[in-house]
Amino acid sequence: MALTVRVIAPDKTVWDSEAEEVILPSTTGQLGILAGHAPLLTALDIGVMRVRADKTWIPIALMGGFAEVDSNQVTILVNGAERGESIDTKTARTAYEEAEADLAQVDPEDKQAVIQTRQAVKRARARLQASEGIK
Repeated sequence: MALTVRVIAPDKTVWDSEAEEVILPSTTGQLGILAGHAPLLTALDIGVMRVRADKTWIPIALMGGFAEVDSNQVTILVNGAERGESIDTKTARTAYEEAEADLAQVDPEDKQAVIQTRQAVKRARARLQASEGIK
């Protein structure tokens, strides 16, 4: 028995296929989904989703959203998503290093800037991890 997995971003469908297993970056930690999973609705954090299809793990960078699991159907609605193979690792690494440098320079008293900069670091880290195949 397989899962039908759909990852839908506002501008495109990133994944629409069957899979053996899915690991999601939920807001409370990593969440594994196998066939026969109980119905579930969960918020997703910025991070890397892993899909196992044909015994191969495929990383997908997610920019937050929601996932619904019901009757072996996993529907993932996200703010943005990119498959790891479509991300240039060198560009992603540079973006991550720049985001880390920005975080080191932000005024800790400016709470809004701290939150925005931390989110930028999380997005850059997710893209880098997906491009490298998960670490």
